[in-house]
Amino acid sequence: MKFFVDTADTDAIAELIELGMVDGVTTNPSLIHKSGRDIKEVIAQIAKMTDGPVSAETVATDYEGMIAEGHEVAKLGDNIAIKVPLTWAGLRACKTLTSEGHMVNVTLCFSANQALLAAKAGATFISPFIGRLDDLNLDGMDLIADIREIYDNYGFETQILAASIRSANHMSDAAKIGADVATAPPDVIKKMALHPLTDKGLDAFLKDWAATGQSIL
Repeated sequence: MKFFVDTADTDAIAELIELGMVDGVTTNPSLIHKSGRDIKEVIAQIAKMTDGPVSAETVATDYEGMIAEGHEVAKLGDNIAIKVPLTWAGLRACKTLTSEGHMVNVTLCFSANQALLAAKAGATFISPFIGRLDDLNLDGMDLIADIREIYDNYGFETQILAASIRSANHMSDAAKIGADVATAPPDVIKKMALHPLTDKGLDAFLKDWAATGQSIL
């Protein structure tokens, strides 16, 4: 499973790139607002930091506006994936933009039917929002499983990009189900390395090593 980092924090992206944990980056208006930076400036910088797809979201709600904004953000890097919402206007924009050769990430997916429509429209990525479904006492992973089954049934090439990831368990669950990509905040990716038994075992090893009075160097 590919790891995309869901952030506009370039320092956090750089740290994870150094560890080989970045296959791409996703951003959205909320993350751009949090960064306090100009949207074009930060997306252009991120696009230069990684060879993987960088999702840049349009904010227009009409077809013509999405196309115009999509063309504009596509200028920021050869690896830009234009992000459009899963609405009829968004699906129409997806069809047009993919026909022009652009990568398109169709976002805000909450049902298997929506995912099927996005695949038919030629989406590069479909972004089902796991955490927001969990907030409604629905199992977001069930949606990932349903989309996986449908896409495999018909050989759709649209990649399942598990989004709204809230925990390390979300990451492993998405991987087990077969999501192609999971996008998560930097802190969630870092938490994947944590386990209390690892800490306990390391502490025991270090105490025993100290008792030997030896040094490797």
